[in-house]
Amino acid sequence: MSDPQRILLTGHKGYIGSVMAPILTAAGHDVTGYDTGYFSDCTLVPDAVDIPEIKKDIRNVVADDLKGFDAVVHLAALSNDPIGNIDEGWTEDINHDASVRLAELAREAGVQRFLFSSSCIMYGMSDGGVVDETSPLDPQTEYARSKVKSEMALKEMATDSFSPVYIRNGTIYGVSPRMRFDTVLNNLVGAAHTSGKVVVLSDGKPWRPVLHVEDVCRSFLNMLTAPRADIHNQAFNNGADHLNHQVIELAQMAAEAVPGCMLEVLNEPSADQRTYKASFAKFAKTFPDFEWQWTARTGAENLAETFAKVNLTAEEYSGKSFTRLKWLNYLLDEKKLDRDLRWT
Repeated sequence: MSDPQRILLTGHKGYIGSVMAPILTAAGHDVTGYDTGYFSDCTLVPDAVDIPEIKKDIRNVVADDLKGFDAVVHLAALSNDPIGNIDEGWTEDINHDASVRLAELAREAGVQRFLFSSSCIMYGMSDGGVVDETSPLDPQTEYARSKVKSEMALKEMATDSFSPVYIRNGTIYGVSPRMRFDTVLNNLVGAAHTSGKVVVLSDGKPWRPVLHVEDVCRSFLNMLTAPRADIHNQAFNNGADHLNHQVIELAQMAAEAVPGCMLEVLNEPSADQRTYKASFAKFAKTFPDFEWQWTARTGAENLAETFAKVNLTAEEYSGKSFTRLKWLNYLLDEKKLDRDLRWT
């Protein structure tokens, strides 16, 4: 095992962060969380560990928050496109401006490694072409644009003693304490469990790179301990080529994970037919010994088993707690957040 590091994990009460914290601590690292707590109450299963935390808006980060840390794993962000469509300023402030400020303060504090959780969505969508780290970036949403702008800004900050790394995730699925049903495979298996039917609006042919949340966290752990020369100021598509799937394949796996479930393909002309496949050759070449432990099929089966175990209801599946946009709208409607998404 590599030497333990002091790690600041932003967004530790989010979908990925809730899984990341126990994986980092199990590897021997000293982990402190940083989260404003938007989704603290949105729990499907219990947290695996309880770590020290700074409960604070990422926009309010100050120099003292970064002192003494060896690395920052930066997950905190508004997580998807519909949120950015409500108010573009939120995504600009939280995903971009706050990320740049966090990195600036981290560099000043002597933090050596800064892992930025980015996204393959920044490539835009192609007509079936394969995108790699050298492909043109064509962000189509405010969320995607925030990731592109942040990467560009962080790239300018790299020094001999500060190594930013840009980890471009595909579409993530899998069980988390703070579950999400607004990602494709989670959504499909949730529908299979609660309704006995999986419905695909398109013809099912679009491609998506999908990866399990635990594998995502293990790949971040790998980046924390990789030789500096292998990762310094570089972008990596995060995943493996065999994890590219067509939507119809994912739908079939979801249906097969729940006995008696039906699959319906509507093939509506107005459905989203955008498609892209990501190349993960760079990751495989750089980290030849890294093993992806989950497949979409085993992940779908595990999701179905968990939903049965916790007795997930249709109301919970379609309710506000596990869809990020619905939950933020609830907090706004209840006046718990103001129009700048700050706690009242």
